[in-house]
Amino acid sequence: MTEPTLNATGHCHCEMVRYTVTGGLRDVINCHCDRCRRITGHFMAATSTTSDQISIDDTGTLRWYEVDGAKYGFCSQCGSTLFWIPEDDPTHISIAAGTLDPPTNLKTTKAVFVNEASDYHSLDGSMRQIDTDEAAS
Repeated sequence: MTEPTLNATGHCHCEMVRYTVTGGLRDVINCHCDRCRRITGHFMAATSTTSDQISIDDTGTLRWYEVDGAKYGFCSQCGSTLFWIPEDDPTHISIAAGTLDPPTNLKTTKAVFVNEASDYHSLDGSMRQIDTDEAAS
């Protein structure tokens, strides 16, 4: 297991939404579920932290899309996918890993919902692959 990243920063493409994480970040998990594929355009590569360890500086462009038990945060200016919050556990927030400022010191550890991955995508056989959601474990 890698050392958790502390005091990470990140932002959307146009930098209208910025955030700071003051606690640890979980290693990255790739989610291939149909919803994440369509919201991101490929798959969701995300880390996570607790909601009390993230501070979001929003200039008014952060929007939330709510659907079937989850909220997705994105920038309405540039369209960047930034966050994901499960309705059943709002104390945790997932962060799109590509929006973090490097170095992240994170690694991708597994892929979930691989049975829903699109047919054009070649899965990385070197990591743990799961057909369901074990993202929290």
